[in-house]
Amino acid sequence: MDWSTFIPEYVRSFEAYTPSKPDDILMAEYGCSQLHRLNNNENPLGPPTLAAEIIRRFPPEKAALYPSGDSYSLRRTLSERFGLSPDGFLVGNGSCEVITAVIKAFCAAGDNIVTADRTFAVYEWVASFSGVDARLVPLVDFTFDDEGILSRIDGRTKILFLCNPNNPTGTWWDRDRMHRFLERVDGRCIVVVDEAYREYVSDPDFPDGYELMRHFENVVVFRTFSKMYALAGLRIGYLAASEAISQFIRKTVVAYSVNRPAQEAAQAALLDDGRHIENTRALVAEGKAFLKRLAAELDFPCQAGEGNWVMMKTPVNDTLLYRKLMKQGFMIRTMTGFRFPGWIRITIREMEVMRAFAEALRRIFAGERESVR
Repeated sequence: MDWSTFIPEYVRSFEAYTPSKPDDILMAEYGCSQLHRLNNNENPLGPPTLAAEIIRRFPPEKAALYPSGDSYSLRRTLSERFGLSPDGFLVGNGSCEVITAVIKAFCAAGDNIVTADRTFAVYEWVASFSGVDARLVPLVDFTFDDEGILSRIDGRTKILFLCNPNNPTGTWWDRDRMHRFLERVDGRCIVVVDEAYREYVSDPDFPDGYELMRHFENVVVFRTFSKMYALAGLRIGYLAASEAISQFIRKTVVAYSVNRPAQEAAQAALLDDGRHIENTRALVAEGKAFLKRLAAELDFPCQAGEGNWVMMKTPVNDTLLYRKLMKQGFMIRTMTGFRFPGWIRITIREMEVMRAFAEALRRIFAGERESVR
């Protein structure tokens, strides 16, 4: 049986994402005794104190019970925290699930979405394997191009995806630029503002997506508990929209997809995050300054905006450099898949890890330069 004849062309032609193997397998393959993951922008400080306590004390007998099918209590906590209707929040198994829900709700065959060519790739992936055209606009100076995006809108454009700040460049639109853009969109399509890394930004000109929603009904805001709140292993993200819009997205959200520990830990994180955010920002600021100095020392171009990572362009193929660093116990993100060939992205961790990474990078490039002589 040729099963491929059952599969739509847009699925057959899609190249599946391959996640990394478990640490113990990778350490055996690369011959390293420890592995520091600097590839997924995880927060090394772990969850806020109260959320960590919820996880630690989770009663095993509760594992036999289904969770709330629509994260009822968490949505009320979000409502109290941000002053929006609880029915405007939809919670998913990570942000990737709410991305899928929005595309399913608004797009049909022949429709299109518009986003940047070098941004969080899941917008493009979900559209592509759903038979929806993904129109990609090149970044300008590492930043989303508002004029370019506006020029690609037509009568079949249903969603614009803006990643603010952008992963992987860390660039962002300020409040005035975002308002001007939304006024020119003029309600012609849904505008998703993905704020996965907003808690890392302290600049007062950074726009608040929830404030945008009060002026523009077509705005949908994504946030996550995976990054600043360090609950990536529990998979929980959410969106906020007006009730007029969320009622349609709700039809495509999978009920019961968010487990009970994730819902309870996320609630706790919202109730107790003051020092956690402050401490994380301090760690990131110190690590980012260190990596920028390292890039300057090695004469590597560097891109370091907002968020808990730094990008560097090295003279070595990024996949080859990945293998060399793995042998020394460091996993970085190669950036060819983000359409940044030759670049790597490094997640900021504790200073002792950053210093050890710097020494590994210096050893590799000392060897590279020696081999050229």
